[in-house]
Amino acid sequence: MSAIKSMDGISRRRLLVGAGMGATALAGAALTGSEARAQDKKPPDAMEVLDKLVGGKKAKEGKVKVRMPEIAENGNTVPLTVAVDSPMTAQDYVKTVHVVADGNPNHEVVSIHFTPLAGKAELSTRMRLARTQSVIAYAEMSDGSVWSGKAEAKVTIGGCGG
Repeated sequence: MSAIKSMDGISRRRLLVGAGMGATALAGAALTGSEARAQDKKPPDAMEVLDKLVGGKKAKEGKVKVRMPEIAENGNTVPLTVAVDSPMTAQDYVKTVHVVADGNPNHEVVSIHFTPLAGKAELSTRMRLARTQSVIAYAEMSDGSVWSGKAEAKVTIGGCGG
């Protein structure tokens, strides 16, 4: 006997194929539902990311200098330097510097932690910029205050978004 028939006259093979197709349809419907829910959520903007990083503290402008080229011919490697005016003593120092790019798909670029032993609060790196945009840095100080600085770069080609 090559084909085993069930009581309804359906072969075992047809039953298994039908069950597999049903499971695939259910999985596809579940994915479509989760994708729809994910699209309903608006991703946070750069300022919301910074706000979360500093625990909702209000930033004051000043003390933070963000340096980068005004025109970046290649968005894949844009030089960035952030310097914070601080004596870096045990009583008065920069605890953390957060950097975000407001036009990148993932806004958070880097968070660097400092101690008074660093001597100065300055970081230099290269970053990827998707397009012309602002780069914002927040510095959290040992006294709990938050300071900000900002620079803009015009990206002519390349970048992470095209």
